[in-house]
Amino acid sequence: MNTISNQSSSLRITPVTGKTDLNQFIRLPEKIFKADPAWVSPLLLERRMHLSAKDNPYFQHARWQAWIAWRGDQPVGRISAQIDDLHLERYDDATGFFGMLDAEDQEETFAALIETAEQWLYDQGIRRVRGPFNLSINEEMGLLIDGFETPPVFMMGHALPYYRKHIEQCGYQKAVDTLAYIIAPNFDAPPIMQRLISKSAHRVHVRPINLKCFDEEIALLRDIFNDAWEENWGFVPFTTAEFHELGQNLRYLIPAELIQIAEVDGEAAAFIVALPNINEVIRGLNGRLLPFGWLKLLWRLKVRFPSTARVPLMGVRRKFQNTRLGPGLAFLIIDAVREQLHSRGAKQIELSWILEDNAGMRNIIESIDGRGYKRYRVFERQLDKL
Repeated sequence: MNTISNQSSSLRITPVTGKTDLNQFIRLPEKIFKADPAWVSPLLLERRMHLSAKDNPYFQHARWQAWIAWRGDQPVGRISAQIDDLHLERYDDATGFFGMLDAEDQEETFAALIETAEQWLYDQGIRRVRGPFNLSINEEMGLLIDGFETPPVFMMGHALPYYRKHIEQCGYQKAVDTLAYIIAPNFDAPPIMQRLISKSAHRVHVRPINLKCFDEEIALLRDIFNDAWEENWGFVPFTTAEFHELGQNLRYLIPAELIQIAEVDGEAAAFIVALPNINEVIRGLNGRLLPFGWLKLLWRLKVRFPSTARVPLMGVRRKFQNTRLGPGLAFLIIDAVREQLHSRGAKQIELSWILEDNAGMRNIIESIDGRGYKRYRVFERQLDKL
């Protein structure tokens, strides 16, 4: 087995090479976060599928390696490194990524893990590293740097305050920040939004996704999303396979009314997806669905809708974004899922993530009393000769 050691003989870094290693890698955060009351153990089955080349279409265009840090026989940290061919095709910038970074509060542990990931990336021609990405920009992205006191919602990362310090000690600087906003679903439309909606009412129709032609509708959502986000920082398009897999998960997870599409003169122009906060539902299961965890999960989802929800996907076609109609479309689809969530008993909705320089969307959210309550940072570093 290939083992990389740093200057401390008690610390060693080993690659993840098999099922036993992968299980250790997946479960390591339980040890790091065991004293953190905000921590939510992810479902172990979901994490295995997320890191499986068979189950995650991301690996059709990306390759990765993972490592575990050990002190004696105790795991004390982990990290992954990824190279996304779609990113390289789009930007041709020799950029790779690190992610899945969790470790004890020791500078040498972070340094050894990050240096190991950097060396792997450098050996494959990478000259700039960004992260954390778990695993791609279309999944969990960024390190939590503000908002530690509340649990993460579904598909958003969590961290401890010392992570930032140790990453910066390894030479990483800010690339971009993203925000998570929280809003109550009983907001009223501000007067300016009411006027915009009134003026466009004859042109705009908002409807739920049509389950009778689900595959076609999912393809439509992918087309809108990739168009809407194309000029955003770091954008990598969803592939057909990735969005199809996402659609299949949504199909069995949420009612049609939580996916809303806005049409302008009959053309699909914007969409939004709202999810019940699965993290609220799985708290207390300790990552396990057996022997009775799956019964609790189904009961909590179907009988007692969570009090929190998240909007992870939303997009307005670019040709409408800089028009007077653009803000109205964004508000209308937010309002459509807001009504559905409110009727199901949701008390708070997270909209995430929002780029810090996306002034238009931030203004819309803040106009309906949205509050930025978490901040995530993507770091980057140029690699000199290693």
